[in-house]
Amino acid sequence: MIDQLYREEFGRIIATLIRLLGDFDLAEDSAQEAFAAAVEQWPHAGVPQNPRAWIISTARHKAIDKLRRDARFEQRREELNRMADEVSAATENGLTDEAVPDERLRLIFTCCHPALARETQVALALRTLCGLTTDEIARAFLVPATTMAQRLVRAKRKISTAGIPFEVPAPEVLPERLETVMAVIYLVFNEGYAASYGDSLVRADLCAEAIRLGRILIELVPDDFEVRGLLALMLLQDSRRATRTNRDGELVLLEEQDRTRWNRTQIAEGLMLVHAALAQGPVGSYAIQAAIAAVHARARDARATDWGEIEALYAYLMRLRPSAVIELNHAVAVAMAQGPAQGLQMIEAIRVREELDDYHLLWAAQADLLRRLERWTEAAACYRRALGLAAAEPERRFLARRLAAMIAASKT
Repeated sequence: MIDQLYREEFGRIIATLIRLLGDFDLAEDSAQEAFAAAVEQWPHAGVPQNPRAWIISTARHKAIDKLRRDARFEQRREELNRMADEVSAATENGLTDEAVPDERLRLIFTCCHPALARETQVALALRTLCGLTTDEIARAFLVPATTMAQRLVRAKRKISTAGIPFEVPAPEVLPERLETVMAVIYLVFNEGYAASYGDSLVRADLCAEAIRLGRILIELVPDDFEVRGLLALMLLQDSRRATRTNRDGELVLLEEQDRTRWNRTQIAEGLMLVHAALAQGPVGSYAIQAAIAAVHARARDARATDWGEIEALYAYLMRLRPSAVIELNHAVAVAMAQGPAQGLQMIEAIRVREELDDYHLLWAAQADLLRRLERWTEAAACYRRALGLAAAEPERRFLARRLAAMIAASKT
């Protein structure tokens, strides 16, 4: 129960506490102490009627206790009294979603302030919104944990000393943060759609939250069609979420998914949004990625997928926003459209540059193409490397099964 509450409500709780306390570190420390208190008390006293409200109220008390031992208490007495009244009122009202409207969106905009470096903006948002540990974020950015910890400390200190407000900025300054905000929302979605760690491949709460934030973003900037492309992309990908794992929680590849179980309501809305984004432009990278997802959504089965169109869309995306990951996806599309040998040649060109050397999906993709070419021993070596890098247990189990199959095939 407490683990589930932490996973599903951490971002909302932290966002509320940051608004009330005005201090990232104090909010995070107090929340951790409140969860520790829940672990100790709830097994004996029972789970409270509103667990989230209990955590926030307990964290507020612990924050006040901490400040009382600090020289800042007298300076902040009036503010703390206001905070106590506000949280008490919210707790009495059940701390509904309406009581804390869009605080996570405010938190994203705060994290994405232009005074912070781009990679730090994203890292801080992932830490506070998704509850990812510093080690997990460091792995995602391919940097040492100590380096990431220092970045996060500096970012929180800068927000505090610069007095960066906890708010959605005025319309005239929205554009300077919009690109990073969209990137953060999509990273939150991706963490839900393909969790970077843990026993579950999918975290439905993060997918739903990212889609909700995407809808709010459209309301804030209704004339920005790239935001529509982002929402379209999330809806079309999320439409497949229920089929990405089987009843036992094992990974199911896209080509093997039961498409009759895809969410047709989400697909219809996503197709409408991507059509609008492409037609009214200018066309951005999210709209192109949504167009790729739309090709899959329109195909009645895996064999009907128009891989030639997907290959062309990835080629366009490479020109629009080149990156090694997009290049990898383009190579896979080429393999599906023209044959595994052509795709494998492109992947090997990426691999020798060592840009994605620690990216498990590069090794998994190379292994799959080698498998299709019946080069069993080489495929086994790549699956072994991918397995050593993957952190999510469903992916690790899938890779382990493929590795075992390659070893067996190489012996026949």
